[in-house]
Amino acid sequence: MKRSLLCLSMLLATSVFAKLPVPVLTEEAKAKAEEAKAKTAWTAKVASYKLCLSMDRAAGNYFMTAASSGKSVNPAAAGVPACADPGSFTYVAAAAIAVAKPLVAGSSHSPSTPAFSPPTGNAPAAVPTGK
Repeated sequence: MKRSLLCLSMLLATSVFAKLPVPVLTEEAKAKAEEAKAKTAWTAKVASYKLCLSMDRAAGNYFMTAASSGKSVNPAAAGVPACADPGSFTYVAAAAIAVAKPLVAGSSHSPSTPAFSPPTGNAPAAVPTGK
């Protein structure tokens, strides 16, 4: 029983090492991925902004409480930058900026010269066997 479970687990484990094909991304999928990347970066900036605001509130509360209780506190550091609001999310795709290219350079899909004879010529369709 143990041996069969061991063999079964080894068979399943070897399938894990199979190499998957590289996914083929379309232009639309690439554009969505770029937009998602930009949205993630903006979300991180918003989170940093909210953290900065909460730290400012906590520091203000500390200074107010310490001053009212009569403790001596050092003033806030002078070189600390103010919290920067990232604003609302805006994304302009690079593909939307580029000029779209036509799919076909010519004006029609047909050949430039008309066909005057069938493409097969005068050759017979089948060779008689004589039976």
